[in-house]
Amino acid sequence: MSETTSTGNGTDNAKSHFSKAVDEAKAGVLAMADSCHEKLSQTKGEWSDEAKVRSDDAKAKASAFADDAKVKAADLANQGKAKASQAIVGLSKLIDDNAGLIDEKAGEKYGDYARTASKSLADTATKLDEKSLDELGEEAKEFVRRSPVAAVGMAAAAGFLIARLFKKSS
Repeated sequence: MSETTSTGNGTDNAKSHFSKAVDEAKAGVLAMADSCHEKLSQTKGEWSDEAKVRSDDAKAKASAFADDAKVKAADLANQGKAKASQAIVGLSKLIDDNAGLIDEKAGEKYGDYARTASKSLADTATKLDEKSLDELGEEAKEFVRRSPVAAVGMAAAAGFLIARLFKKSS
């Protein structure tokens, strides 16, 4: 019987050692997990900081690009406005120069119409030169609000003319 007692005691002893080893392994795994979690948090924080820095850089570059684009667009729009005004003045002069010929060919009444049209075009060119792009934009919006049908008709006519120009050039 003493053998069973010592075997039982040895089994208990082995179980005790095994339990201690399992507990130590669990503690080691938990410590390792905590260490990994801490390192992961640090790395995640570093990545987050790096992402924020890069995001801020990208936003700054995009903002600078947008600002440059606005300036260039405004310059191009002002150049376009000046060219349109010059074209209107040129058309006005052409009509005015030919008003005498219209008098001879079609009569003074039609010559007067041509002079009136020429003066109207010259006045329009002057008004165009005097107004800023913002004022012109607001006037265009107001015109569309007041006369949407006319605005659509003018847009369709302009589209048709542009299509015809591109069709002939290709």
